[in-house]
Amino acid sequence: MTQADHFSGRVADAPSSNFVYRLLPRGAWPYAQLARWDRPIGWQLLMWPCFWSAALAANAADDIGLFSPKLFLFHLFLFFIGSVAMRGAGCTYNDLVDHEIDMEVARTRSRPLPSGRVSRFGAKVFLVAQALIGFLVLIQLNPFAIFLGILSLATVAIYPFAKKFTDWPQFFLGLAFSWGALMGWAATFGSLSWPAIWLYAAAIVWTIGYDTIYAHQDKEDDELIGVRSTARLFGDNTKPWLAGLYGLALLFLLFAFAGAGVDLLAYLGLLLAAVMFAWQIFILDISNGDQCLRLFKFNSRVGAILFIGLVLSLVI
Repeated sequence: MTQADHFSGRVADAPSSNFVYRLLPRGAWPYAQLARWDRPIGWQLLMWPCFWSAALAANAADDIGLFSPKLFLFHLFLFFIGSVAMRGAGCTYNDLVDHEIDMEVARTRSRPLPSGRVSRFGAKVFLVAQALIGFLVLIQLNPFAIFLGILSLATVAIYPFAKKFTDWPQFFLGLAFSWGALMGWAATFGSLSWPAIWLYAAAIVWTIGYDTIYAHQDKEDDELIGVRSTARLFGDNTKPWLAGLYGLALLFLLFAFAGAGVDLLAYLGLLLAAVMFAWQIFILDISNGDQCLRLFKFNSRVGAILFIGLVLSLVI
């Protein structure tokens, strides 16, 4: 019996009740799995820094009388579509690079490429199609934002190889996954300034934190096949490291908020995020893979709280 048969066309670590399996024809399932549409947490975590940046820029623009509600909502729509498309393209690219590694890891062995349900050629065509959607989204922005978006491809290209040459692949993931923290500001102002840079730094260390939690699911397999990660590097000291990483994220967010001149409600959102970070660290059990996955997913709620705070600061 193959992995694909065993999981009835699903992936071992994907929720079987996802809409992909209810609404899409069975032949489309492997491509949806390549893009991780059955696991929306990925595009959500990619989207939140974009949304933070757009909302932060909107607050700054409002202070100088340049806020446009229509432009703000248009940017949010573009960043949503772009996050789904580029997360899918990034995952497809990552799976092509990690094809052989995924065959050796129990959690990833049932994915479309190692299970044989999608050919490498088919995956490459699908990658190009998703990247084209991302490009169509990007060209709706101003020239500076377009240039900045193209630069992000360098970080995306490096990340899948980072686990082979550094104990900090999560840092390279942060560089790629947090790029949206620059894009919202650039799309609004056609330039960058310190609030966006601080926001980018905050998103990077936040990403290192939550992906370290995620990586604890695979640390035994990773050790066997020589894949490096901050989960393996931090080991039993993960909680102090997370306290430092999440603490830095909060500090950098504070700098970003102050620089953009946000109001009290944004800071209340930041305070709630601090409580949510502390709760994650307090209850974390790095030997419990199921809990690690739940806490990883919980970070989307952190992203939402920060965004809501910024929006309330803007409209109230």
